[in-house]
Formats: sequence, C-alpha cells, structure tokens
Amino acid sequence: MIGKCRKADAPFGVVSLTSGSEVRKAGADAESFAAIGTLAVIREFESPQSGLLQIECVGTQRFRVRTTELQKHGLWVAEVEAVIEDVALEIPDDLQHTATALRRLVDTLEERRSAQRAQGGPGAQTARLPIGEPYRFNDCGWVANRWCELVPMQLELRQRLMELDSPLMRLELVSDLLARTGITE
Repeated sequence: MIGKCRKADAPFGVVSLTSGSEVRKAGADAESFAAIGTLAVIREFESPQSGLLQIECVGTQRFRVRTTELQKHGLWVAEVEAVIEDVALEIPDDLQHTATALRRLVDTLEERRSAQRAQGGPGAQTARLPIGEPYRFNDCGWVANRWCELVPMQLELRQRLMELDSPLMRLELVSDLLARTGITE
C-alpha cells in the first residue's frame, strides 16, 4: 500500500482500531474501526534494505468512514467522505492559557532544535518539530488539535476529542485535561 501511495503521490487513511488486532490471529475478535480517521501523506520515504521501509507522514484532513471491505490479501479499504475543516474561531479569553502554553512549548522546542543544530551531530540538521508551521495560536481548533497530538492520553479519549464537530468544545475539554495534568493552571 505504501509503495503504491508513494508512486501515485496519493494519501492513505489512518483510523483507530476499536476491536480486533492489527495482525490477524485465528480465533481473535473481528477488526472494527473508528468512524473518523485522518488522511496522511508521505513526506519522507526510505528503504534502507529489502522489505524495510522508513516513512514519515503528516496528517492532512479528517474523514468519515462510510463502508469498509477486507481485501483477500488482508488490506482494508473504505469508502470515505471528507469531514469539513474546523471553522477558524478565535480563542476566548478564558481559554487563552492553552494557546500561551502551546506557544511556550513550541518556543522551547525551537530553542532546543537550534542548540542541537549549533552542536552538530547525527540528524541535527534535519530534526523536525512535532508541530509544523504555519502556527495558528489564535485558532481554537488548531490549538486543541495540536494538544491532542502532543499530550499522552488514552486512544479512546483522543479519538473522541478529534471527532467533536465544535472546535470550541474540543478546546474547552483539552483545557480541562491540561489543568488536570498540571500543564496549565
């Protein structure tokens, strides 16, 4: 699948497995998947040896799974529809601390990356931040989504947050999570 996507410069879908196993086992529960997933595009591709792929991908857009089908070689395919992107919504004053904390984190990561580059060493010049530009620290959905990517949490919770249609509600819930974990006040 990855080889075909790379050659065609096509995205592929990533969805959470809600039951079953990534590797089919006799007698195991049937696979089922979350209703919402993310399209991913391949940013970097290497094949250091036969049968081994090293890829770096970036998520682009959410989609809703309409139908799924298991192909004979074990690959799942699905009919999907795009989920409309979040409407840009300015962060209200009472949630501004979430954006401020994220900006501090990005600044810290950028400083560390600059220091690593100055020191040299393997991979220092190509090191990437886990958050890419353009930064939108004033947008509810963007800030909430970056925290959902960064904060360790149960997969089910991350999935539920990313399925919410309201970027403001997503940010409010992320703010509560950040407060409970001590990341923000």
